[in-house]
Amino acid sequence: MSDSKIDRRSWLGGGTLALSAALGASVCSPLRGGEPEDALESTIRAASAFGMRPGASPGENRKALQAAIDWAAVRGGAILIEPTDEPYAVESGLLLRQNASLLGVNAAVPRSTSHPQRRHPVGSVFRIESTDRPFLTVESATQVRGLQFWYPDQTVRDPGKVIEYPPTIVRDPDKPVFGVTMAELTFFGDFITFDFTSAQASAGKVTELMRFEHCFAYPLSGRFIDIDYCYDIPRVLHCHVNPAIRRLADGGYSRDVIDGVVDRKTFAYRIDHTDNAQLMDLFTFGTWGGIRLGPATYGQLTNFNLDCVAVGIHKSGDNQFNRNWQIAQGSIIANAAGRIEDNHPIIIDGMGHTSLTAVESFCGPNGALSTPSVEIDGMQRTVSRDYLLIEGSDHATVSLFGCRMSNYLAENPITNNTPNAAVAAYGCFARRGYDAHALPFEVLPRVS
Repeated sequence: MSDSKIDRRSWLGGGTLALSAALGASVCSPLRGGEPEDALESTIRAASAFGMRPGASPGENRKALQAAIDWAAVRGGAILIEPTDEPYAVESGLLLRQNASLLGVNAAVPRSTSHPQRRHPVGSVFRIESTDRPFLTVESATQVRGLQFWYPDQTVRDPGKVIEYPPTIVRDPDKPVFGVTMAELTFFGDFITFDFTSAQASAGKVTELMRFEHCFAYPLSGRFIDIDYCYDIPRVLHCHVNPAIRRLADGGYSRDVIDGVVDRKTFAYRIDHTDNAQLMDLFTFGTWGGIRLGPATYGQLTNFNLDCVAVGIHKSGDNQFNRNWQIAQGSIIANAAGRIEDNHPIIIDGMGHTSLTAVESFCGPNGALSTPSVEIDGMQRTVSRDYLLIEGSDHATVSLFGCRMSNYLAENPITNNTPNAAVAAYGCFARRGYDAHALPFEVLPRVS
């Protein structure tokens, strides 16, 4: 489909299902009878109209796509990446200018699309091979939706051959960036997925109103979404990290590769210097850390599963005013560290308050990665060190409601190494090791 007018009619005529899915609320109805076909040409065009095509070189496609983005930015328009049976080879270094949207036709595909005869994804797919710079840099008021990003040269078997690609998508580091939407995106073979940090925050070059929704990857650095200095409510919603991400396209990651990702001791999700962050429905598997809530953050984290990690949640705080997190309805399996002593479902340090509601931990082996074990009752068992570790010297408060703490090695599920910390637990149950029953856990003796 190389004729942009034919393509546009196929999307906009009839039910407009693909474009409606790609644009969300931006397109609500098809062209009506009698309306000129060119009515949307001033705002929506196909990338092929600017010369991007599967058979072109990566440099040619980057130049064509950048020209398309430049065209869209002037008028607040969108560029459609048309689905093909061969991914578009595109050189890194694209700049998604303010007001422009980059759209594909795919919903998130967490086991990948797959060509019926060849081992690669199909649809709206970028083939990335550059190692010198990030693939895409975004400015304010931009949208990336419905696309796949494929690194065909990335290993799936040998941790010694991991290519440390630059981040796939980054924010413009030289200016403030406001109002960015990343949605329905899937990444295969990336090293760092999203880097939305800032080294120039003191100069006012911060971000605001970032939204990541329905994005899927398994970055081989362990770093999926990294946000720093994002004020005014960043949102991370319905996102998923899993080594089976590229299974149908070109194979799943080996146990050695997954162990190598864990050994990097990074967190899949990391935020700092944020106001009232909203984190909801998050998953990770096979990374050292699940979610790092930095010292200068507060907000809500709900509905999560942090599977096969060493540390599920690490929460810090740098003041007593508002470094408070409400964390609810989740499960953590902390079994991935090389030593059981390093497996902690939850770590809290610094100042502020943490409320844990219906947060469960349990532990056991998993064949996808290496897990340490210890002899318990004559059998080798995989356990975490404890449920909660409190460290540091600052005054912190922690409340637990309806939590179930299971399969830990310590005498007490809560290791409190902070004389100034105050802990209260209500309606909680504890099951040390592989005891037959979980018992009510209400009174918490202080551990000095």
